Amino acid sequence: MTRDQFITKRRPDWRRFELLLAEVEGRRTRSLSGEQIAELSSLYRAMCFDLSLIQSRDWGTSMSRYLNSLVSRGHNCLYRSQPGSWRAILEFVVSEFPRLLRANGWYFALALALFVIPGTISGTVVALDPSQAGRIMPGKHQSTFEDMYSKGIGEGSSSMDEGRAAMAGFYVHNNVGIAFKCFALGSFAGIGTMVVLIYNSIFLGTVTGFLVGRGHSHNFFEFVVGHGSFELTAIVVSGAAGLVLGHAIVHPGRQTRRDALRERGLVSVKLALGAGFMLCLAAIIEAFWSPSQVSFSIKMVVGAALWIVVVLYLSLAGRTRQVDADFDPQEAAR
Repeated sequence: MTRDQFITKRRPDWRRFELLLAEVEGRRTRSLSGEQIAELSSLYRAMCFDLSLIQSRDWGTSMSRYLNSLVSRGHNCLYRSQPGSWRAILEFVVSEFPRLLRANGWYFALALALFVIPGTISGTVVALDPSQAGRIMPGKHQSTFEDMYSKGIGEGSSSMDEGRAAMAGFYVHNNVGIAFKCFALGSFAGIGTMVVLIYNSIFLGTVTGFLVGRGHSHNFFEFVVGHGSFELTAIVVSGAAGLVLGHAIVHPGRQTRRDALRERGLVSVKLALGAGFMLCLAAIIEAFWSPSQVSFSIKMVVGAALWIVVVLYLSLAGRTRQVDADFDPQEAAR
């Protein structure tokens, strides 16, 4: 089938789908009739196939853009709550964000390598010889960290038990700032994101190695084990978001750079928002659980459990929802 034959054959369905979208947009899915949902669902699946075919055969950017717009609008009508609703936010956190991260797993894997490998190397070197920390941290910072973790939680001062709400706000501001740099600096062809990831990896590895080498590992891990799962993972996710953005600039593929930025930029923003959600959870844990005087063994068990929760959440959340074949018009109409 030639391009012109394909357009002639499929144009009536495109027009019908566009008219149906104009009729139902702005209304909640449950307010639509079963017939409307059935027709919309059938046409939506056809639009997805048409879009895939056009892109695979490179039959024109304008036609691809037109169908992509229809598919996006159809998805919004069928599967999303009214913009700004709590239900939409919950759906993003529970399903859309982890699905989107898995779909961009290669970026996450690269960000993970950039964040884990340099930190592991620097941490190991400094743990074996704490004097090497001076190559990364000024002496003033070394003294500050050693003073912070030379005593156990609750020993000698109750300052860590006071003003925890203020601490949560501080941690949110600080951690989200790091994540924002990872994301925003992706606009420099992804290089800025890589630099931020590597720098923070080396610095955090150096701090950890220094405290371990100086004999403060018990107090340090007692404090960080609770929130580390959400915090460190969120920084890597932010790095993945920046790399997605950078890749759109460096290699837009068959799209124009503007179109690639529009499409991949939205993906990048959503990943950054998901990372922000995880950082907020980390800040709450860091402010209210990490400074608590619960025993070290319990904190280690809870910390391990939270790592399992993060892995399962990012690996499995959102997998139960089948967008195409399992869509039930009658169930959606209820």
